[in-house]
Amino acid sequence: MSQQQSLQVELGDRSYPIHVGDLGVQAPEKLAQLLQPLIPGQQVAVITNETVAPLYLQGVLDALGQRQVDVYQLPDGEAYKTLESFEAVTTFLLNARHNRSTCLIALGGGVVGDLCGFVAATFQRGVDFVQIPTTLLAQVDSSVGGKTAVNHPAGKNMIGAFYQPKAVLADTAVLTTLPDREYAAGLAEVIKYGVIDDVAFFDWLEANVPALLERSSDALQHVILRSCASKAKVVSEDERESGRRAILNFGHTFGHAIEKLAGYGQWLHGEAVAIGMVMAAELSIAHTGFPSVDARRLRQLLEQLGLPVSLGQHDLKVEDMIEAMGMDKKVSDGRLKFVLARSLGDVIVSDDVGLGLLRELLNEQMA
Repeated sequence: MSQQQSLQVELGDRSYPIHVGDLGVQAPEKLAQLLQPLIPGQQVAVITNETVAPLYLQGVLDALGQRQVDVYQLPDGEAYKTLESFEAVTTFLLNARHNRSTCLIALGGGVVGDLCGFVAATFQRGVDFVQIPTTLLAQVDSSVGGKTAVNHPAGKNMIGAFYQPKAVLADTAVLTTLPDREYAAGLAEVIKYGVIDDVAFFDWLEANVPALLERSSDALQHVILRSCASKAKVVSEDERESGRRAILNFGHTFGHAIEKLAGYGQWLHGEAVAIGMVMAAELSIAHTGFPSVDARRLRQLLEQLGLPVSLGQHDLKVEDMIEAMGMDKKVSDGRLKFVLARSLGDVIVSDDVGLGLLRELLNEQMA
């Protein structure tokens, strides 16, 4: 495997490193060299889940050395990314007498990272936290950029805060234990970066499908670094999504509605985003002149990497989709915002998609 590599998310005094490679989550002495300098105090709380803990918790505990370490294990799944879980973790920290000098460690996928980050943002008005993402989706997307949140029955990620970690430690070795479905879901967000920012990366993904399916360590390190570099660049320009950062939501307006209507956890986030990107590409053909050949390339790449490109057998209704998208955070002054492609590597944010065109697209895609 290639040597560990790092890049920096540039946000002034909130800047932080992303370390990528075989970081030693299963080799505590190696992990300790990265982790211990990030934790100046004696209190640490590791937030993880019941699936990840048996695999990687002990290695992290060993790397933390002689500190007061408390562990909270969530049940696994998007269904537990809730205010009830937020309250449970906060209560756990208070009962264990954690104070403002504590450091939280998010050891898990996107649900754990988003929830732990939101707790860190609000516990005693803000404490340090470190991301150790254990899924590909979390390594390339949710652990980077400081979006923390929980879901609400009315919509995904509706309650949260922008709050940056001290560091992100993306260990490629942990991806070997990911189920195929979870692994493919992460690749959806990887493909997204090729569409929104980097056509050369999209070309590389097309040329390296076999290596990605084999989970080649060198290919994964390249994918994670390239994805994180794209996201870091966008976040550095627009930390709080007042403008350009919205391009990271390509496929997400549709995807979040699919997740909500199907019930959180029925579709993995990356699966819903894959279907949403196909819908966004079709809408782009009609609205921006996105070449249909590029839409076919996107669809084919998603399929080759094991991702869904349509809802298949479903009981979702077009009007319910439109209503669910109307609750999405990407709505401004009552107007739905869509990230639409003009070409691979070039997208815009549009709020002038007519309801008639949207309804026509959904009728076609959901037939």
